[in-house]
Amino acid sequence: MKALIQRVSRASVTVDGETVGAIGKGLLVLLGVTEHDTDTEVAQLTDKLLKLRIFADSDDKTNCSIQDVNGALLVISQFTLCADCRRGTRPSFSHAAKPDEAKRLYELFLSQCRAVIPQVECGVFGAHMNVELLNDGPFTVMLDTDDLNRPRHN
Repeated sequence: MKALIQRVSRASVTVDGETVGAIGKGLLVLLGVTEHDTDTEVAQLTDKLLKLRIFADSDDKTNCSIQDVNGALLVISQFTLCADCRRGTRPSFSHAAKPDEAKRLYELFLSQCRAVIPQVECGVFGAHMNVELLNDGPFTVMLDTDDLNRPRHN
């Protein structure tokens, strides 16, 4: 499971010209579900995301989590994060989860986030969406459960 996380001052998502989700200060999460992901990866990624200290404290150090700053989440399903671009010039998406399982895991991720964060907005799974954001920093990080499970090299 992959999550591209952007710290934002504001973000919104529209489908067919209608805003379906919008937040102020918080995180925009683009979520990609791979073919090997399970409930375990959802729990691991949710835990890491909600504890990730990427907001400034009173000394302007990145020591605060989304929970510490009472921030909001905007979560967008993004199967293109699973692209394999190693060969040729057209990305392959063969490692992305099948739509039914991807939607189930995406909804589980939303549910686990909503159990902790008061405001969790989302896009429409499988829809063509327009996402707008004001990246704060800019501050953008990638979380990948495959990487989280690898040993750290010193």
